[in-house]
Amino acid sequence: MTAEQLDIGEDRTLLLVDDDEPFLRRLAKAMEKRGFEVEIADSVAAGRASALARPPAYAVCDLRLGDGNGLDVVETIRERRPDARIVVLTGYGAIATAVAAVKIGATDYLSKPADATDITNALLASDVDLPPPPENPMSADRVRWEHIQRVYELCDRNVSETARRLNMHRRTLQRILAKRSPK
Repeated sequence: MTAEQLDIGEDRTLLLVDDDEPFLRRLAKAMEKRGFEVEIADSVAAGRASALARPPAYAVCDLRLGDGNGLDVVETIRERRPDARIVVLTGYGAIATAVAAVKIGATDYLSKPADATDITNALLASDVDLPPPPENPMSADRVRWEHIQRVYELCDRNVSETARRLNMHRRTLQRILAKRSPK
């Protein structure tokens, strides 16, 4: 596919911000093949510096970075370039963070693992297009398990604190954590 086939437009600048270096390199290569002029950053500080120096037309930002929150980069891009199309990626998908990302100015929000095609479609989708339903959605058990794991990690792997925040008995939580993840 060429840039004309994708309807990228005149300004093809794309900023990728992610602290997972192998993923970042693979995504950068894939997006260059799709006609984007890619610039990469591996931290909030580098992403903000890049956005200030050369505000991109498109951006893909990871939500959780080693030195902070990727939404800080989204805010910087939105301030410098209100028409930018920004996709937020995260391995910790939650409705609250998706709403926060969109309120700050993200165009879309994708859960990892997302491939270059999903990201390109999200970046180039018109505002009236609705995304198709997922082909393999997570089961309710899997969604519950993912939420418990996320809260567990946010509580620094403290079972008692996690159980309190989830309004769950500690022993019940311990049994859930001891099991394998559902499909």
